[in-house]
Amino acid sequence: MERVPVLKIGDMLLVSIQIDMEDQTALQLQEDLADRIVATGCHGVIIDISALDIVDSFVGRTLAGIASISRVLDAETVVVGMRPAVAITLVELGLSLPGIRTALNVELGMELLARERGADEWQLEVDGDDDTETPAVTTP
Repeated sequence: MERVPVLKIGDMLLVSIQIDMEDQTALQLQEDLADRIVATGCHGVIIDISALDIVDSFVGRTLAGIASISRVLDAETVVVGMRPAVAITLVELGLSLPGIRTALNVELGMELLARERGADEWQLEVDGDDDTETPAVTTP
């Protein structure tokens, strides 16, 4: 069984789902993420689903469960990179994903979490080489 990596970036955990989410993989991610939140004390979770073409009802409910578990462990969840077809499918399935905020991309998700926590240690800076925004951690 493949596992989804959970990366720590500052006070946030980043989960980038790059594989098809089978039921067992989704359940393992839920457990791994809860363990990492406790181990790191992070207060934000970003789940990047930009590589997912489809999301079934089980994976949708698991994402909602991850958000609920994270909230109980004092971490907010933002799902980023949702494709229009995935959004349409979730709505058609009647899954509103309660407790999950969404953003178009990782950078916007990081900004959203930083605003919610009142943190200003996260900022976006423009990389001069390719004019793309990259997250940077600044120290107070």
